[in-house]
Amino acid sequence: MSDQQKKVYALSNGFAYSHHPGASLLSRPDGSITLQDFHLVENIAHFDRERIPERVVHAKAAGCKFEFELTDSLSDITFAAPYQKVGYKCPGMIRISTVAGSSGSADTVRDPRGFSFKFYTEWGNHDWVFNNTPVFFIRDGLKFPQFIHTQKKDPQNHADGAEDSSRSWDFFTQNLETLHQVVYLHGPRGIPKSLSDMNAYSGHTFKMINDKGELTYVNFHVKSDKGFPTLSNDEASKLAGTRPDYSTIELFNKIKEGKKPGFTCYIQTMTPEQAEKFRYSVNDLTKVWPHKEFPLRKFGRITMTGNVDNYFQEIEQLAFSPSNTCIPGIQPSNDNVLQTRIFSYPDTQRYRLGANFNQLDVNRPKNLNGTAASRCPYAASNFQRDGASTLYNQGAMPNYISGQPNASLEYKDLTSEDFFKNKYKGAVTEESLKKYILEQESARAAHDAVINAKLPGYYSVSGASELDLEQPRALYENVFTEQQRKDFIDTVVGSASNIPNPKLKTTVSQYFGLLNADLGKSIAEGLGIEWVPVDLEGYFDSIGRASAK
Repeated sequence: MSDQQKKVYALSNGFAYSHHPGASLLSRPDGSITLQDFHLVENIAHFDRERIPERVVHAKAAGCKFEFELTDSLSDITFAAPYQKVGYKCPGMIRISTVAGSSGSADTVRDPRGFSFKFYTEWGNHDWVFNNTPVFFIRDGLKFPQFIHTQKKDPQNHADGAEDSSRSWDFFTQNLETLHQVVYLHGPRGIPKSLSDMNAYSGHTFKMINDKGELTYVNFHVKSDKGFPTLSNDEASKLAGTRPDYSTIELFNKIKEGKKPGFTCYIQTMTPEQAEKFRYSVNDLTKVWPHKEFPLRKFGRITMTGNVDNYFQEIEQLAFSPSNTCIPGIQPSNDNVLQTRIFSYPDTQRYRLGANFNQLDVNRPKNLNGTAASRCPYAASNFQRDGASTLYNQGAMPNYISGQPNASLEYKDLTSEDFFKNKYKGAVTEESLKKYILEQESARAAHDAVINAKLPGYYSVSGASELDLEQPRALYENVFTEQQRKDFIDTVVGSASNIPNPKLKTTVSQYFGLLNADLGKSIAEGLGIEWVPVDLEGYFDSIGRASAK
C-alpha cells in the first residue's frame, strides 16, 4: 500500500465496514446485542486471543534494525558465506532483553542481558544469540530449568527475590560453577546504562571449518564504540520505580533522533593443538579465554540503523536460535549448554508462535520457498508442509525425496560454486556409510579424547573443583578496583540480607570466602553473622557431596 492510497476501516476479510466501528448493533433501541453483529464478534474474539505465551526467559526486551559489514575476511578459517568478501553487507534485527523478569518488569534490574542478532543474508538467516556477559552460571544444560525456577516467583507465596533471595543463593552456593558469573554480575557491569552501549559475547565456543576441512575454535565478541557505562544500585532502583521502561525508550529515542550506535565485531581463535594444551575445557561456558593468549581478531562492524514500525510484529515475534549460528562453515562445539539451547530455542518458538514460525515475515529467510535473493544462486526448499499459519507451502514441489524427473532437489556444495544433481536420490549403501563414518571418526576421536579428559575428576557430573575458583578470584582481586570491590560487597549483602535462614547466610559468606578470605569475612559482617572460614574440602563437607552416578 502506497502512502497516497486512502486507508479505509474494514473487516479482516478486507471489505469496508460502513457502520460506526465503536458501537454495537442492537436488537432494538436500548436492547441486547445480536449474534449477527459479526463486527463485534470478530473484534472480541480476536481480542481474546491477542496474547501469545510469554517467553519463559528474556520476556522483557527492546529492539531495532541493524546493518552488518564484513571489514576483514575470515576465509582462512571458515567457508561460511557471509564471512568471505570484505565489504559484504546485510540487514538484520536486534533484540536485547533481561533474563528473569516478565514482560512488565523493570529494565534496570541487575541481570544479564540477552543480546541477539538476526542476519538476513542472501543464503539464509544467520543468528548470533549472545549475552552481555562472557560467561554463564552453569555448564550443564539440564540445570537450566532449575536455575531459572530460582529466579522466578516463589511457588507458594508468589514473591520474587526482592522479598526473599534464599532460592537464588541456595542454587548458587550448591553449584560452585556459578561463581564466575555471580562475581561478574554483582560487579560494575551488572546494570548497563544504555542498551546500545554495552558488549555482547557468544560465551559458547563454536567451530569454524575452512574449505580444507581444518578446524578452528572461536569465541565471538561484539564491542560497543562507546564502552560499557553502567548504573549504580541507587540509580537503577530509582529508575525501576519511576521509569521501568527506561532502557527501552532510551534506545528508541536515540535511534529516532538519527543517532546510529556502532559496534566492532571480533573473534578469539584457538587451534585444536592449543585447545588440547588449554588449562580449561573449551566446552566450559563458565570460563573465558585470556586475551593475552588468544587476542581479539577484528572482522566486522554492526550499526544500529532504525526503529521498528510495530513492536509485536517485529520484536515479540522475532525468533532466534543458536542452531542458526551453525550455518555451513560453522559448527557447534560440545558445550553442554549450547547443545541444549540448540534444541530448546526452536522448540520454545514452536510453542509460542506455532510450527511455521519461520514463515513469519520477521523470521523468513530471503531465499525460502521459491524466491531467490539477488546474490544467492538458489531458492531454498525442504519437505516441511502444512500446519497452522502456513504462509508458503512450496507449491507443487514434492514433500519427500523424489526420483521423478524435474522433481528432485539439487545438492549445493557451499565450498564451491557447483551444484550437483541426484545427490539425495537412491539408496545409501552400507559400504558408503562405513566409509563416511570411518572418515569422520578418525578425524575426531583423537582430538576429542584430549578435550574431554579435561572434564572428569570433579565431585559431580557438571563439576566443582579449584579450577572454578581461579578466574572469578582473578576478576575480583586483579580487575575490580578497590571501590568496585566495596560496591560488590554492598551489592551481595543487599541481595542476601533478606535470607531468613542464618545457615544459608553463612554458606553465602563461605561461598565467596573460597575466592578471598577477606571477601567472605566482609560479607559475613555485612550480613550480621559469625564468619566461619572453610577450605574447599570443608565447603563440600558443609553443603554435602552429591553422587556422580
